[in-house]
Amino acid sequence: MDCPSCQHPDTRVVDSREAVDSIRRRRECQSCSFRFTTFERVEFRLPDVVKRDGRKQHFNRDKLLAGLRLACRKRPVTEEQLDAACARVERELTKRSGDVPTAEIGELAMTELRKLDDVAYLRFASVYHEITSPADFLEVLRPLLERGHEP
Repeated sequence: MDCPSCQHPDTRVVDSREAVDSIRRRRECQSCSFRFTTFERVEFRLPDVVKRDGRKQHFNRDKLLAGLRLACRKRPVTEEQLDAACARVERELTKRSGDVPTAEIGELAMTELRKLDDVAYLRFASVYHEITSPADFLEVLRPLLERGHEP
């Protein structure tokens, strides 16, 4: 790995630790002694995503994470919980053969958000289901109410 400071190709690992879905490595340049951190993550072969208009593109973890972050904004959900939720969605997608429609990814994301925070789930679901009326919103809210949550 090249040093980000001096671009020297010789660095050594000073420390390794497991993170949520990766390995954190602390490295030191043998030339300039600059220390930096890298993260290693197992790369799964993820299926292509079929958009609503029929276009295909590679699965983008950052897009999923951004959507989850937006839904959880100002909610008591940690970055580690969001990373773990993304990792579970990715693991589920690796089990699929062939292309996956965005609708399926959206459903997996909502399942994860429902486990984390009801308000974040409602935020995500309201955008995902393109809610345009109070009646539509009640349809999304109904499963939470049936689970024992008060309005």
